[in-house]
Amino acid sequence: MISCDVLILGAGIAGCTAALRAAELGADVVVICKDRLGECNTTYAQGGIVGHSPEGHGDSPDLLAKDIEAAGAGLCRPEAVQLLAEQGPILCRDFLWKQLGVNFDQGDDGLPAPTAEAAHSARRIYHVKDATGRAIQETLTAKVKQHPRIRLVEDRSLVDLLTIPHHCNDPRRVYDPIQVCGAYLLNHETTAVEMCLAKRTILATGGLGYLYLHTSNPPSATGDGLAAAYRASARVVNCEYIQFHPTTLYIPHKPRKLLTEALRGEGALLVNRKGERFMSKYAPDQMELAPRHVVSRAIFQEIAASGDVCMFLDLKPLTQKLDLEARFPTVMNACRMEGLDPKTQLIPVVPAAHFFCGGVAVDLDGHSSLPGLFAVGEVSCTGLHGANRLASTSLLEGLLWGYRAALAAVAECKTAPLLDPEGFHSWRPVSAPINPDPVLIEQDWNNIRTTLWNYAGIVRTSARLERARGDMGHLYHRMEAFYRTAPISRNTLELRNGITCARLILKAAQQNPESRGCHYRLD
Repeated sequence: MISCDVLILGAGIAGCTAALRAAELGADVVVICKDRLGECNTTYAQGGIVGHSPEGHGDSPDLLAKDIEAAGAGLCRPEAVQLLAEQGPILCRDFLWKQLGVNFDQGDDGLPAPTAEAAHSARRIYHVKDATGRAIQETLTAKVKQHPRIRLVEDRSLVDLLTIPHHCNDPRRVYDPIQVCGAYLLNHETTAVEMCLAKRTILATGGLGYLYLHTSNPPSATGDGLAAAYRASARVVNCEYIQFHPTTLYIPHKPRKLLTEALRGEGALLVNRKGERFMSKYAPDQMELAPRHVVSRAIFQEIAASGDVCMFLDLKPLTQKLDLEARFPTVMNACRMEGLDPKTQLIPVVPAAHFFCGGVAVDLDGHSSLPGLFAVGEVSCTGLHGANRLASTSLLEGLLWGYRAALAAVAECKTAPLLDPEGFHSWRPVSAPINPDPVLIEQDWNNIRTTLWNYAGIVRTSARLERARGDMGHLYHRMEAFYRTAPISRNTLELRNGITCARLILKAAQQNPESRGCHYRLD
C-alpha cells in the first residue's frame, strides 16, 4: 500500500511539471508511470512549444489568443485562452529554459530562436531541432529522478480511481458525495493490484490516439485516465473533437511517423502525385499554413478524388534556405530509413489521429468535477483548444496546468486528512482460470481502430456513427462480462479503456450535428 500527499498518474510534461512544483512546495509526491519514465506522448512531440510572445516585436498575448481562438473554431473557453496567452510563454521561458535548462535552439544573441508554424501570426515557437518534446521530457525526467520528495513508481497501470463511496467498506458511506482518494494500480511484474491513498490525485495520463487505425501516438495512448474518470462519474466534455495531424509518413503496413508542422512553417509544400499544389482549392489565403483540420480534410478529399493512397510533401523549397540535416534530423532519419531522400524525392503523407481536444472537464487550476481529483494535459479539457488545437499549444497547456494544479493541490493538502486504508476494501482478484487470448484481444483492437477510423474519422455521417455505436455497444458488453471473469492484466485494462473511450467519442459525435473544427459531418 502506497500513501502520499499528491498522487500523479502519468509523467509527461504535465505530470512531471506538477510533480516538480508540488515537491518544491514541500509535498510528498508519488508519480506513477505505465511504462518507463519518459515513454509518453511528450517525447514524440516534434514541432515545439509556444514560448516567444514579446510586446513590440510583432507579437503579443492578444495576438496569440486570437490565433488560438481562430483555430478553435469558436468553441474555445475565453478565460483559458487568455490565461495561457498571458502566462504560458513566460512560464516556458522562466521554468523550462531558465530554471530547468531545456536547451532550445538559440540565435546569435544567446536567446531561444523562434520558428513559425501553421495558423500562427508570428514566429513564436521554441524548438530543439525537430525533437522538442524529447528534449523537454529528458530534462524533466532527470529532474524528477533527482528530487528527494518525489517517489517514482514505474510499470503500473491505472485500474480505477479510488473513491468514496464506491470502494468503502462501510455501506453507510453511500450517502456521502463522491470524492477521489487515490487509485488502484496493477503491478505489471507481480500482477497484484495495489492501493494508493492520496490527499489529492492528479490525472496526467495523456490521450487516446491509439484508438485510431492511423495515428501518430504510441500504443500506450489508450485513454486510461479518461475511462477511469468517466467510471468514477467525473464530467467529460468535447469527446467528438479528435485532431488529425495532416502529415504523417505513409509507408504501407508500417506505423505512421509524424512529420512536424514546422516543415510547412518553413516552406514545405503539399502536392499530388504529379507535383501539383492543391491547397488553393481549400484555403487560398493560408495555403499549407491553414489550421490542421482544414489541411487534413483537404488531403483526405484529394486522396478520395484521385484514388491514390496518399498525397506528398515537397521539401525541395527548404533546401535553398535551410540545412535540413541540422534543422530536421528526426524527419530526415525517418525518411532515409525507408529509402527516401527528402532533398530530391516527394515524401508520401497521410493524415493521422494526433491530439484529443476533449477530456475531463477542469477549471483554470485543473480541478475536475470530483473533489480530490485534478486533470492536466491531454486527458483534461480546459477549453483552451475548443474544436481544434493550434499547433504547439499542447505542450504549453500541459506545462501551465500542471504547474497550476500542483499549487492548488498542495494548498488543499494542508487541511485534507489522509484517510485510513482500513476504510477501503482491497482489490478483489478473480480466481477463475480464464486467461485472455492474445488473438482475441488483437482482433478486438482491430475492430475498435478500424471502426473509429472509418466511421468517426476525418469525415463523419449519421449513418456511419449509428453503425459504429451499435458495433461498439456489442463489444463493450462482451468485454465487461469478460473483465469480470478473467484475471486482470495490462492488455485487458487497455482494451476495456479503449472500448469505453470509443463509445464516448461516438456518442458525442452522434449527438453533435454541427460541423465545427475537427468534427466534420457530411450530413
